Amino acid sequence: MPKKRLKKDNEEVQEMKGKEVNTDEQVLGQEEVAEPSREDQLQQEVDVLKDKQIRLFAEFENFKKRTAKERIDLFRNAGVEFFEAMLPILDDFDRATKHREDVKDTHELQKGFDLIHSKLLGVLEQKGLKSMDSSVGKDFDTDFHEAITQIPAPSDDQKGKVIDETEKGYFLNDKVIRYAKVVVGQ
Repeated sequence: MPKKRLKKDNEEVQEMKGKEVNTDEQVLGQEEVAEPSREDQLQQEVDVLKDKQIRLFAEFENFKKRTAKERIDLFRNAGVEFFEAMLPILDDFDRATKHREDVKDTHELQKGFDLIHSKLLGVLEQKGLKSMDSSVGKDFDTDFHEAITQIPAPSDDQKGKVIDETEKGYFLNDKVIRYAKVVVGQ
C-alpha cells in the first residue's frame, strides 16, 4: 500500500509541477502583454494626441461657423430696434396722408406735419442722431464742413468763413455721419 500511495503522490507532484509551469508561463505571458514595448507606448500616445487634435480642430471649425452665423444674424437684425421706433411715425404719416383731403384749413395740416416732424427728430435723437449747429458766419472747418463752392466774400472779415449752408450736417453718437455742405467766402 505504501508503494501505491507513493506512486500516487508522485503523480500528483508531477501534475502540480506541470500546473506550476503552466502558471509560470501564464504569468510570463501576462507580463509580456501588460508591458508593451516603448514603440507601442509612443504609438498609443501619438494616436491619442492625433485624436485630440482632430477633435479640437473640429470644435474650432464649428466655433468659427457658429460665430460667423451669429455675426450675420447680428448685422441682419441690427436695425430692428431703429425700425420699430420709426413705425409709429410712419403710421402718423399714413394717417396724415389719408386725411389731408378732409382738412380744409391748411394751417391745421401744417400743424400736423410739424408734430410728426418733431416726433421724428425726437426718435432720431434718442437713437443718437444730433444735427450740427448752423455754421453760417463760422470759420470753415474740414472736420465738420464740405465746401461745395467758393464765392467772393462780401467783406474782408468773411474770407475763409461759411457764407451759406445748403445742407445740415449730422452726428451719430459724436461721430460725423454727414458733413454740412457749405458755401465758403474767398
